[in-house]
Amino acid sequence: MRRKFIFLWVIKLLFCIFFFAQRAHSSEGKLSIIEGKIKEGEAFSQSLVKKKISLQWINLIVSKLKPFVDFRKIRGGEGYQLITDEKGELVRFIYEISPTEVYEIEKDINGEYGVKKKEISFDVYLIKVEGEIRFSLAKAMKDAGEHWSLATAFAEVLAWKIDFSQDVRKGDRFKVVVEKIYKGDEFIKYGAIHVLEYQSGKKIVRGIRFKNKYYDEKGRSLEKAFLKMPLRFNYISSGFNRKRRHPIMGGVHPHLGIDYAAPTGTPVWAVADGIVVLCGWVEGYGKQVVLRHPNGYMSYYSHLSKFGPGVKVGKRIEQKQIIGYVGSTGFSTGPHLDYRLSKNNQFINPQKETFPTGKPIEQKEMEAFCKKRDEVLAWLEEALPFKKRID
Repeated sequence: MRRKFIFLWVIKLLFCIFFFAQRAHSSEGKLSIIEGKIKEGEAFSQSLVKKKISLQWINLIVSKLKPFVDFRKIRGGEGYQLITDEKGELVRFIYEISPTEVYEIEKDINGEYGVKKKEISFDVYLIKVEGEIRFSLAKAMKDAGEHWSLATAFAEVLAWKIDFSQDVRKGDRFKVVVEKIYKGDEFIKYGAIHVLEYQSGKKIVRGIRFKNKYYDEKGRSLEKAFLKMPLRFNYISSGFNRKRRHPIMGGVHPHLGIDYAAPTGTPVWAVADGIVVLCGWVEGYGKQVVLRHPNGYMSYYSHLSKFGPGVKVGKRIEQKQIIGYVGSTGFSTGPHLDYRLSKNNQFINPQKETFPTGKPIEQKEMEAFCKKRDEVLAWLEEALPFKKRID
């Protein structure tokens, strides 16, 4: 009888444990999930309101994210996920600005809501890309299976050596070994270019990354006092020509600069360090910026749609700083940049001028540089596909 009683008691206990476990599991399963994406031109809170999220939680979410997120710079496409329990209490809010920037809001051990930036693990690979120019570097890079942004990075490394709007020829070839960063199977972005090569006819230009700068095989800096071009994406519509027929005024008017046709709003770079000596409207040239540089050089940027942030007379400007944006002000047939360069008050062809180079590798660093150089140049000669994981 005693054994029977104990047996029934154990069965009852097991039933109670099972019942409450099921109840707890059922309670956990009643989480509510709301997901959404912010549309272009839509405010962050506006998107949450449309999802019928309580103002109580919207105010909390905005206040917690505000120290980390500039809501004025939202462009659209940012995703979010809100999780609440059966009582409507916030359990977690996840806001993904980009694959590399994700924030989470949830309660801490004291029951207070806190925010943290989510740690994201990435896989980094070295890959080799090579191709031949048929139309442009960007098109050739795309034909090689890569994004146009790699063409931008490639051109920026060689910005002091090659004007990719004028110096590119059909049949030119390129090679580059670059980092590709993945989140799982999703490609996120390109990392550092370790080595590159551009061949045009018999001329070969190589760039080797060493301590975040680029050098040729002999350790000479690729950087120079002046950039070869004042824009990132462009093509030349009118070159330096002392006998050009003016498209608006008629007659023969010398064109003492280079016209870079580009969409309105394209950022314009300062080709060298300098000081602003003119920033305003000039008859015929529209909105114009003029910079004075060392050794008697002056650079001129005309037909701008607007001036760069903080650009004014007397301001010191650094090379590659944005001094304005492409436009069509003044005597102009369409959006473009009229870029000119003078030396000792005489206009010169910026494509033919020889400028001083940057500092070479120091002698004490040559051994380390040569070791790195030999390694990366060997990568350029390896057969495709070339892919190495970086731990």
